[in-house]
Amino acid sequence: MKSLRGDCYNPFFSHIYVEQAVKNHPRTQRVLARFRDARIIEIGHYKDVFCRRGQDFLQQHHTQKLILAGKPGTLIYPGAPVCQSFGNDHFYYTSCVMNCIYDCEYCYLKGMYPSANIVWFVNLEDFFSETDRMLKQHPMYLCISYDTDLMAMEQITGYVREWIRFAGSRKHLKLEIRTKCAERSFFEQEEPVCGVVFAFTMSPQRVIDAYEHGTPSLARRIGCAAEAVRRGFSVRLCFDPMIYVLDWEAEYEKMLEQIFREIPASLLWDVSVGTFRVPQDYLKNMRRQEPDSAVVQFPYQNCSGVYQYPADLAERMEGYLIRRLAERISKDKIFLWKEER
Repeated sequence: MKSLRGDCYNPFFSHIYVEQAVKNHPRTQRVLARFRDARIIEIGHYKDVFCRRGQDFLQQHHTQKLILAGKPGTLIYPGAPVCQSFGNDHFYYTSCVMNCIYDCEYCYLKGMYPSANIVWFVNLEDFFSETDRMLKQHPMYLCISYDTDLMAMEQITGYVREWIRFAGSRKHLKLEIRTKCAERSFFEQEEPVCGVVFAFTMSPQRVIDAYEHGTPSLARRIGCAAEAVRRGFSVRLCFDPMIYVLDWEAEYEKMLEQIFREIPASLLWDVSVGTFRVPQDYLKNMRRQEPDSAVVQFPYQNCSGVYQYPADLAERMEGYLIRRLAERISKDKIFLWKEER
């Protein structure tokens, strides 16, 4: 199985599983019209497919299927301790799409989910209603692109546009849209919305080549972020997770020089810094799936249930990057993820 050639796999979204309860939903009908050659399979519940036993995440990622479903119950969750809140008291995240089309070796989704298939919850109006209900209680900082890359799926779902239009009429709602996507046309066609931050993950090209499979190059990410800045969007650069490689200091320095040749530091909303960390249960699953991955098999230290780089290495990497960033951007715009090591 591990030696299958690329031409042995079915095409992307060759099969689409549809919950019976949402088969007539307008979004379901639109996506089925887009993928007319796909085999459509009706199911009772998305977990019947997504959570079945014996799945191979890595093999599935070569031939991802789409599952269209309705999300019941709780739709918005408190932000995880391994994520940054950027000083916001009411920090939440939501997952209207589960799983990502990109194939980063270090991605925690490989340890969290039993399947690599994409689940798209078509009942977005319910997510909006839940957000409105919570906004009546307090302001919200809501991250909508943690368990997927919504920008990378935008041509299929259109959810980024729907979310920013929703946020535009909610005074006390801040949205973060995290991405590695480099679709400049989005920012050429849309208008900036107050309270919506586009957070671009930046990695040295060496890290991208080694571990961030299928993602845009550093040059393309920079170009897209620069276009967003020029057009007045709020842009955050995320140097998080920092990944250790040989000559990491030179690699990160080269990355910074490349970034700030194109993006004026003074126009950035802020930046975030943090070395790789992952909950212990997720890493256990990731290591079982990727026995040959250097980034997954690194000898991390377990600190209160979270695997991280050894404290001295993490502090050297983060300290170096913060010092270099502080030469270009005010310190109050530099956010460091920090938990007791």
